[in-house]
Amino acid sequence: MATSVRSRFLRLLRVVAPWRSSLLHCENTAVSHVLQSLRKLPVRAFYTNARRVHTAPARTLFLLRPLPILLVTGGGYAGYRQYEKYRERELEKLGLEIPPKLAGHWEVALYKSVPTRLLSRAWGRLNQVELPHWLRRPVYSLYIWTFGVNMKEAAVEDLHHYRNLSEFFRRKLKPQARPVCGLHSVISPSDGKILNFGQVKNCEVEQVKGVTYSLESFLGPRTSTDDLSFPPAPPCGSFRNQLVTREGNELYHCVIYLAPGDYHCFHSPTDWTVSHRRHFPGSLMSVNPGMARWIKELFCHNERVVLTGDWKHGFFSLTAVGATNVGSIRIYFDRDLHTNSPRYSKGSYNDFSFVTHTNKEGIPMRKGEHLGEFNLGSTIVLIFEAPKDFNFKLKAGQKIRFGEALGSL
Repeated sequence: MATSVRSRFLRLLRVVAPWRSSLLHCENTAVSHVLQSLRKLPVRAFYTNARRVHTAPARTLFLLRPLPILLVTGGGYAGYRQYEKYRERELEKLGLEIPPKLAGHWEVALYKSVPTRLLSRAWGRLNQVELPHWLRRPVYSLYIWTFGVNMKEAAVEDLHHYRNLSEFFRRKLKPQARPVCGLHSVISPSDGKILNFGQVKNCEVEQVKGVTYSLESFLGPRTSTDDLSFPPAPPCGSFRNQLVTREGNELYHCVIYLAPGDYHCFHSPTDWTVSHRRHFPGSLMSVNPGMARWIKELFCHNERVVLTGDWKHGFFSLTAVGATNVGSIRIYFDRDLHTNSPRYSKGSYNDFSFVTHTNKEGIPMRKGEHLGEFNLGSTIVLIFEAPKDFNFKLKAGQKIRFGEALGSL
């Protein structure tokens, strides 16, 4: 019995032995490969009280890399947004009205976390760099081709005349290129596209159709030229009553978007007197029509300069809204204004009164007179008081040029 058991055990060993040797060989090979890989890793050494310890950077041991993940997710999100825009354009061609799809709070917060103010300051510095004479024509020609700039309207058509991008952006026009309409009381202050216009209702202003922002948040509390102390925020009706100075009048608004290829200067839209300037430091998000449809109260988030005063029918205001790469807003008669400055923090505002002891009225502006300029495309918002029979001569989405009629009585 013992002999038979022993013979069976020996036969089993003879069968298993080749497999065991093969397994041991594979194990040794795998271990050697691992050891060779570890030897190739960059090694850092540090000392403890006990012994010297060698470590490899943890990031080299992970197969997942953050940069490809960010590129894939960011590219996927951008592709999804482009698909949404394409679908909206196709529905618009069919004549179907598309309700705006607003960004969530987290999307707005994520966008605002991008250092657009710093990037815009860097872009402004880059624009001031003088280009070599031989490089000016290729650079400006590329910009002209990309954004459809009409250089035949420029006062100086020779591209070599503009030393840097800033001078090219702020080029002047020939006097006859923009005749000022004398038949209507309010003209377009700039070239651009009409995003929205109409009567202000319930203290809400439409930046595009279906997307509104608060009138008080946009303009800030109403001030007196004699007393710049700010009372607590009044109710909506009370705030509107502070702006409307004459019985029977209404508040109207008009939003004009300046594309990068448009004429970058803006002018006085009517005969009026500027008495006060308010500067809101803020974000510098894009203000193109797509973003205006996506982010509620976009113009209230962004940096802006609000000029307020009076015209023949009462209250009148013009607001220049900054945008990405457009932190520089210049008002020709206001040398104390410095926009996109690191010394100003978001969420505040700075006031300046043009009414002084020697100047009791303010700064008189004539219709069509030069008022200011942007460094690149941006937005102009007009909010003004007028009688109920005031009529706009516009269509939403139409292109308009400086000097053309906006509306009249």
